[in-house]
Amino acid sequence: MKKLGYLTGFLLVFIIIWLSACKKTWQTTDYLHESRQGKEARMQWWNEARFGMFIHWGLYSIPAGVYDGKQIPGIGEWIMQKAPIPVKEYEKYAAQFNPVKFNAGEWVKIARDAGMKYIVITSKHHDGFCLWDSKVTKWDVMDATPFKRDILKELKEACDKNDIKLCFYHSIMDWHHPDAQAPFYPNYNDTERSNPNFPRYVNNYLKPQLGELIKNYGKLGILWFDGEWIKDWTSPMGKDMYNYVRSLQPDIIINNRVDKGRKGMQGMNTEGEFAGDYGTPEQEIPDTGLPGVAWESCMTMNDSWGYKSYDSNWKSSETLIRNIIDITSKGGNYLLNVGPTSEGVIPEASVQRLKAIGAWMQVNGEAIYGTSASPFEKPGWGRYTQKPGKIFAHIFERPADGVLNIPVPAVQVKNVYLLGADNESFTPVPADEGFIIRLPKVLPDSIASVVVIEYEGQL
Repeated sequence: MKKLGYLTGFLLVFIIIWLSACKKTWQTTDYLHESRQGKEARMQWWNEARFGMFIHWGLYSIPAGVYDGKQIPGIGEWIMQKAPIPVKEYEKYAAQFNPVKFNAGEWVKIARDAGMKYIVITSKHHDGFCLWDSKVTKWDVMDATPFKRDILKELKEACDKNDIKLCFYHSIMDWHHPDAQAPFYPNYNDTERSNPNFPRYVNNYLKPQLGELIKNYGKLGILWFDGEWIKDWTSPMGKDMYNYVRSLQPDIIINNRVDKGRKGMQGMNTEGEFAGDYGTPEQEIPDTGLPGVAWESCMTMNDSWGYKSYDSNWKSSETLIRNIIDITSKGGNYLLNVGPTSEGVIPEASVQRLKAIGAWMQVNGEAIYGTSASPFEKPGWGRYTQKPGKIFAHIFERPADGVLNIPVPAVQVKNVYLLGADNESFTPVPADEGFIIRLPKVLPDSIASVVVIEYEGQL
């Protein structure tokens, strides 16, 4: 009996120790319901950044919008679907992918000089091709191409040297994988069909690849999902994926395309509880601000995300700069795309526009970084942004009479000055609904000049 008592006691102690050791395994943190303060702290850098670079790059840069001698309509990175191209035929592009002019340092410098604070690159687009050395497939840059360099690793090193956050775009769907959408040819994007093996693809391929990206490339800024519209992807899968990714890197930010709530190109969620930290309007800017909602407009400089040799419909520098201001004035971020060539070169038209943006940001960046949405209605002459104690009036079109009406009580105003003109100051003149200032006949920037209003107290 005494021996039995000792044995029972020993077993109890063993069980207690074992339970303690396993406690973390049993407990899965529910990142979907973090505190408001926790999310604000995690999102702080993103809210302050306001401006980032999107990079769509992969095998689709080789055909560059042309297949079988024909220009294929639609966006360049969708050529496998748009042509359509069978999997085995598309695989032949891998042998041609040798971007010897790729220089991660040059790419990051272009982004940094433009005033961008983060880079989101396509680690894997819908064609399934991977820009890193994945251990779960040979359909990647190291195994299938003559280039044999880890593109993501080189970019991470360059980003870290330049204080730029590296982020990854990753497609949920996969036109190349037999357990995903490959069997749907010629319509890889068939939203009505299902693949009974899709759960196997998620568990044995998609998740392990995401694990590689999160564990092997240091601290990341964002995981930018896409392709969530397919029938096989469900909301429970999205919530599980959100928790999985954040369990590996708790501070990472994840867009709303991880789940099923997105309302088309408008990018914001429908009513209901969906995973994701921010909305993703695509190729459009919301008409108004969205109080209490984080969002980011992703947009191209021409008409395609991936490189198309004949797409020369470039937006002007004026449009791009005013887009930054408009988006920021509504509380959003601007993710502006470049589509490098198959040689690894960012097109010169993109580079020149980014240089123009950088020159404007060099003078006026204070009115963009760390600002929040306008406290006032949109004025006819431009936009407003704000920081605590400061209002920034972005002037697109100088009023004919040269007078700006600012709805801030004159008694609260401490200082009013113009950026980019030796900070020329103004004397505010009290008016019925705030104060007025008289602008010089010539403003320092024809695209957007910024008047700073420093004030005290609450508006």
